[in-house]
Amino acid sequence: MSDQKGKHIAIYGKGGIGKSTTTSNISAALATDGYRVIQIGCDPKSDSTNVLRGNEYLPTVLDTMRDGSKVHLDDISRVGFGGVLCIESGGPVPGVGCAGRGINAAVSLLQELKLFDEFKPDYVLYDVLGDVVCGGFAVPIRDGITDRAYVVSSSDFMAIYAANNLFKAISKYAPSGGAKLGGIIANGLSAGYSQSIIDDFAKKTGTSVAGYVPRSLTVSQSELYGKTVIEASPESEHAELYRKLAKTIAENEDLVVPSPIGAQDLRSWARDWGDKIFKLEQGVLEGNREGI
Repeated sequence: MSDQKGKHIAIYGKGGIGKSTTTSNISAALATDGYRVIQIGCDPKSDSTNVLRGNEYLPTVLDTMRDGSKVHLDDISRVGFGGVLCIESGGPVPGVGCAGRGINAAVSLLQELKLFDEFKPDYVLYDVLGDVVCGGFAVPIRDGITDRAYVVSSSDFMAIYAANNLFKAISKYAPSGGAKLGGIIANGLSAGYSQSIIDDFAKKTGTSVAGYVPRSLTVSQSELYGKTVIEASPESEHAELYRKLAKTIAENEDLVVPSPIGAQDLRSWARDWGDKIFKLEQGVLEGNREGI
C-alpha cells in the first residue's frame, strides 16, 4: 500500500453533477478493498459524506471552530461505511465571507491535529465544488495539498464549461508545483451521443476519461436509503462500475496538464455539437447514435 500520508486526490465538479455521490462511492470501493480512506467534503453545503454516514448529522470544521473551544478530531469526524473517516469543512455564516475559506481552515486544523500522520491513510479524497474555481476552491490543487485532480462532468454544456474552468486553473498552477489532472469522470450519461461529446471534449483538451457512469435508478435509490451503491447494492452493475473507477484512480499515474479551450472556441464547439445532435434527431445523419 501507499506511504504514511497516502495519495491525496481532489475531485471537482459543478453543483448537482453527482460529484459527492461519485466521490463517496469511490471511497467506499477503496475501503472495501482494504484501504484506509479519508473523505473531506469541501463544499459549503456540507453534504459530501452523507451517504457514507446514513445521512446522520456531522458538525463541520468551521462551525466547530466558531465555538471557540479547543477542537479534537472526534468533534469533527465520524467513521462511515467501510471505515471511511468522514470530515466536512463547512462554509461561512450565510451572507458573510468566502465559501472557499472552509477548505483552508479545515486543512490547517487537520494538519495541526496530525491527522494524516496518525490515521496513516492510503487515500484522502477531497470533494470540491467546481462551479467557480476561485482562490478558496483552488486551494487543494494550488497549495500542494493534492498532486492530482479529477473532474466529474456530464455532457451538458454547463458541466463541461465548469470542467474547462478547472482545466484553466490546473494549467495555471501545475507548472509551479500544483496538481495535475488524472482525468474526466463522465457521470449521469443518458443519451446515446453523451459519451461521444465527453470523448471529443477530452480529445480537444488533451485529457482522458477515467470512467463512464450512466444515469441509473440504482444510484438514486441508494441515496434515498442514505447509502452508497457499494453498500446498498454491492452486486449491481453500478457497484462494479464504481469499483472499476476506484481501481483506475488508485493505479493511474498518467497525470497531465490539460489544454483548456478558449471561451469563444468552447461556445463554437458546443454549437457544432448542437447541430450534429439536431441532425441526428431529425434522421439526417446516418449511422448509430453511439458513435457520432
